[in-house]
Amino acid sequence: MKFISTRNPSLRVNFEEALFQGLASDGGLFIPEEDLHLQQHFRAMDRKTSFQDIASLIAAYLMKGEIDAGGIQRIVRAAFPFEPKLVQMENGLSILELFHGPSSAFKDFGASFLAATMEEYLQNSARRAVILTATSGDTGSAVAQAFHNRRNVDVVILYPSGRVSPLQEKQLTTLGGNVLALEVKGSFDDCQRLVKEAFVDPVLKKALPLTSANSISLGRLIPQSFYYVWAFAQLKDRLEEELFFCVPSGNFGNLTAGVYAWKWGLPVTGFVAATNANDVVPQYLETGIYQPRPSVLTYSNAMDVGSPSNFERLEAVFQKNWNLMRAMIFGQTVTDAETLSTIREVYQDHNMFLCPHTAVGYQAAQRFREENRLDHAQLCVLATAHPAKFLDIVERATGKTPELPPGLAAAATKAKQAILVEPQLETISRLLLERLA
Repeated sequence: MKFISTRNPSLRVNFEEALFQGLASDGGLFIPEEDLHLQQHFRAMDRKTSFQDIASLIAAYLMKGEIDAGGIQRIVRAAFPFEPKLVQMENGLSILELFHGPSSAFKDFGASFLAATMEEYLQNSARRAVILTATSGDTGSAVAQAFHNRRNVDVVILYPSGRVSPLQEKQLTTLGGNVLALEVKGSFDDCQRLVKEAFVDPVLKKALPLTSANSISLGRLIPQSFYYVWAFAQLKDRLEEELFFCVPSGNFGNLTAGVYAWKWGLPVTGFVAATNANDVVPQYLETGIYQPRPSVLTYSNAMDVGSPSNFERLEAVFQKNWNLMRAMIFGQTVTDAETLSTIREVYQDHNMFLCPHTAVGYQAAQRFREENRLDHAQLCVLATAHPAKFLDIVERATGKTPELPPGLAAAATKAKQAILVEPQLETISRLLLERLA
């Protein structure tokens, strides 16, 4: 299968090239050249269909002619010793828990698949890769866990100083070894800009085999489509009418992955893009004007993105047609006050903790259902992180403390290893060349 740049369809590469290049040479993002036709496969699935079987099916189509069936099985087994969990709530509302992986966030699915796939490609070769990634919270810890101690790979993580939770910071700065954490004096948008600038910098491109593990990476975004298919298979017997996925959204990689699953034949009615105050995309869906702006701080910090990279992919899917996009994606904006009240109410009503990002999705889903009178629809909210990653906010909302999963508890006791840097490419470039070239 071939993949093309969002900015130039004549730039065609295979999956391996898309994986290791990260960004296209013109600065665009890689997207599938054509749609997969998997509707019959999807409709044949049911609750007995395993997550690994779904991952193997889609991966085999994407890497056809590059990795054989045995290689696909090795990748999937190595990537997914964990799987999602679906929790049924009330009135056709369900929560898809995506935080049962090693870093307790949904990004484990993409990072683990990316690491296992790269390892398959790099195996028995003299090649190496340098993973350069920006994080607003969970990406860094997922990537760090997925690639830590893998041979032929170094990992460099840029994160905004003071803008990730203490526990998130511990997760991405305590591993050491082949994982280098850079604490940037700036916002997530600064971190993301630096990564993009590094990828098109001729000196760095020549000296280092750079690739990305952000949601700009096709190898990390595509596997996020797997759990939409799995959730559909789990919910299939309950579907009376429509099916909507409600996706807490910041950089919009997670929602874009769901849109790809739909394009490949998944019978989805629509997607709710649930954002915090950084509501550039909901504003676009309402007005037709796309206006990126500086990000603002909220309780759902991993979604504090004022210029979502994956909007470029969404534009490509919908052919830059506002009406087509707003017929499939519906924006909802949730305030910090609503986030806290949702965490509190869900705990009181269901004895369940939600992280602030999941709370944004839950509140958006409830409001969307009421506004559109979707009495018989299924709404599936993606739970993106374990609530224990955001202890202060969850405690403030509920007065209770969620228990730390073992992986988080271990990270909390380790010493931070990070280098504080200015948000300038010259600084980052010099450091990378000194340490990794």
